[in-house]
Amino acid sequence: MSEPTDRADLPEEADVASGPEGEDVQVAFDVGELPGGAKGAIEAVLMVVEEPVSDFALASVLELPVEEVRTLLTTIELEYAGGDHGFTVRNVGGGWRFYSHAAYAPVVERFILDGQQAKLTRASLETLAVIAYRQPVSRARIGAVRGVNVDGVVRTLLTRGLITEVTKDEESGATLYGTTPYFLERMGLNSLDDLPPLAPYLPDAAVLDDLVSEARP
Repeated sequence: MSEPTDRADLPEEADVASGPEGEDVQVAFDVGELPGGAKGAIEAVLMVVEEPVSDFALASVLELPVEEVRTLLTTIELEYAGGDHGFTVRNVGGGWRFYSHAAYAPVVERFILDGQQAKLTRASLETLAVIAYRQPVSRARIGAVRGVNVDGVVRTLLTRGLITEVTKDEESGATLYGTTPYFLERMGLNSLDDLPPLAPYLPDAAVLDDLVSEARP
């Protein structure tokens, strides 16, 4: 049986933590010596993230200048933009991650929806649209726009993480709702400013107030 290796016998460049079980382990590496270099390292990180990651976070992990990381991200994005691969890299919701390529949307949709009810109902989509364009907005105002009770639909949108409780109305004390970063991610938007200009077609706030008042017993 071989003797345990002493830490003093390890190469200086190997940064190995030998603390108790569960302790974080730091592993030193040189990005330039990796097979794919910094570009490959960025792709590897984007492959495992569950939420979009910022260029600042990537630069910190790889110990590279932010501008260099941004240039590499743009290069990767252009490389996969043509549709030769089934995936692409996009900057959405303030960060970067891999997405399926739009050219393959029918295939992905069929796979996801096969045997499942993954789509939001029309009622949910309509309610989500009102919240997106009128946020922060109360359930009463949402119901005034749609002409129906929206309590159940709002609960569904909250459960799916598409909306959140933002604040309370100072006068009525009603909870006001708004969209979440996850909503931007799912819609493929960087910010609410990227929403299509549909707001002019919705009733003005004064009209909504009148509708809410009329709906009250």
